[in-house]
Amino acid sequence: MGTASKRVTINDVARTVGVSRQTVSRALNDKGEIDVGTKQRVLDAARELGYRPSRFARGLVRQDTTTIGLVIPDLLNPFFTEVAAGALEAARARGWHVIVYDTAGSADEERGTLEVVVSQVDAVVGYFSLAEADLDAHLSGMPAVLIGREHQTPRFSSIRVEGATGVREAVDHLVSKGHRKIGMLDHAGRSEPSIRRTWFTDAMNAHGLAADAVGNALQSVDGGTEALTGLLTEHPELTAVFTFNDIIAIGALRAARRLGRVVPDDLAVVGFDGLQLGTVVDPALTSVALDTRRVGALAIEQAGRLLTGSTPLPSEELLVNAVLLVRESA
Repeated sequence: MGTASKRVTINDVARTVGVSRQTVSRALNDKGEIDVGTKQRVLDAARELGYRPSRFARGLVRQDTTTIGLVIPDLLNPFFTEVAAGALEAARARGWHVIVYDTAGSADEERGTLEVVVSQVDAVVGYFSLAEADLDAHLSGMPAVLIGREHQTPRFSSIRVEGATGVREAVDHLVSKGHRKIGMLDHAGRSEPSIRRTWFTDAMNAHGLAADAVGNALQSVDGGTEALTGLLTEHPELTAVFTFNDIIAIGALRAARRLGRVVPDDLAVVGFDGLQLGTVVDPALTSVALDTRRVGALAIEQAGRLLTGSTPLPSEELLVNAVLLVRESA
């Protein structure tokens, strides 16, 4: 082969074993957080391939602290802030560092973030809009935990959210209170209805009720105010409204007040997320609630398992169910 042979890289070893380059780094540098069997397979592959880490690479992989990249689309939205708090708490308990990236809901920002992430962290978790093939290409072998969506790439994992039951509970609750004209404020800016609208439509259909009184709201308090004002102008017969999230619902509460609708007597309002913020508005917000901190903590736990080659958490443990939290607004 001589001097013309191609130098074996850490990525070559990772591909041969079927693990991330971070896992190879841990095995070669005798770091404790790695499965014994996986470590041996890495060492065997490195020896067979003739891999010799460069002085620069040795300096990088001997860092003592694991660093996780947390990708969030909008830190101004309290939902994502609560998820981030759960992730940070779980990472801190492990002695890990977390770098938070805000992509501002932009695909271009997301691509730019991923280009930076690969040189700064050991694994990445969070919310991604890019197709999985794009994520795979940008992350170059790095483990990733996708929140709120399914994964196909073997070294990726998913934290899934199931809200159909919670939304059905919300509609059941409204119907039990005598509501038959129930509208929805969906998330604006989508080319197709959200999954939460699908859950709402299915729940309404189960009661034989029409689900065609729908408005679209920007994800902000002002967006909720404007959207409910428009929806009630078009459908003044509505006595209840379900919203895509709590931020929109809080805007809806403000719109109802401005329009002279007393909540919940004249108009019941139900959100989705179960934010702590919902407890400080008046009336307190009824919501289909997610355990946001658990979402963040599960993402960190699964990232740790992917990094060390340990057995991943089973899919049923990676499912977070939303449940109805009844307060004063409905």
